[in-house]
Amino acid sequence: MPASSASSLPRVLLTGFDPFGDTGHSSQPLNPSWMAVKALGGKRIGGHLVVAAQLPTVFQDSIAELVRLLQLHKPALVICVGQAGGRGAISLERVAINVNDARIPDNAGGQPVDTPVAPDGPAAYFSSLPIKAMLQALQAAGVAAEVSQTAGTFVCNHVFYGLMHALATKRGFKRTRGGFIHVPYVPEQGAPSLPLEETVRGLRLALATALSTTHDIAKGAGTVS
Repeated sequence: MPASSASSLPRVLLTGFDPFGDTGHSSQPLNPSWMAVKALGGKRIGGHLVVAAQLPTVFQDSIAELVRLLQLHKPALVICVGQAGGRGAISLERVAINVNDARIPDNAGGQPVDTPVAPDGPAAYFSSLPIKAMLQALQAAGVAAEVSQTAGTFVCNHVFYGLMHALATKRGFKRTRGGFIHVPYVPEQGAPSLPLEETVRGLRLALATALSTTHDIAKGAGTVS
């Protein structure tokens, strides 16, 4: 696509994180969230241009960078992606909670315990992505996927909550949908895992489904749960 045509497309913001904490079995620091997001950067999906960006695995700084990206790109849709060691499927997160409670330090050495993400914010936000439709599409394509009821209390949840709070409170984003997806390790990090190509395929399908689905699958419809 010519650069002039691509520049006129509405944007989708897709973010991943830099490596943090335990690298698993890999001798190199890896974070499959950024590896997968980076692979989709610049792609055209559902009439939108994917903007890929890396967030620091640091409390506060991650949200500050996310808000900067929101204001810069004015995306129609935002999906933040993080790594979830111990999970074997792509996890579509349902809810972000207003709590920071770090089991390990972040990449700047910060380790908040029982603090709010936003002191003036509500207890929780629900994803505004069509997670059940996304789940159905992923499973129909043979991609290991699940709906998750917790994004934890580390930087992933911090960013998920910060995203939804920004969309709810900052001018110009009332119609922007957003949410969070956790992805498993890549095989180099240990098990359970998904090959990077499978994670990229799943994210691309999830993104395409989110863009094409205005209303999520009604409760009780279909065979997924």
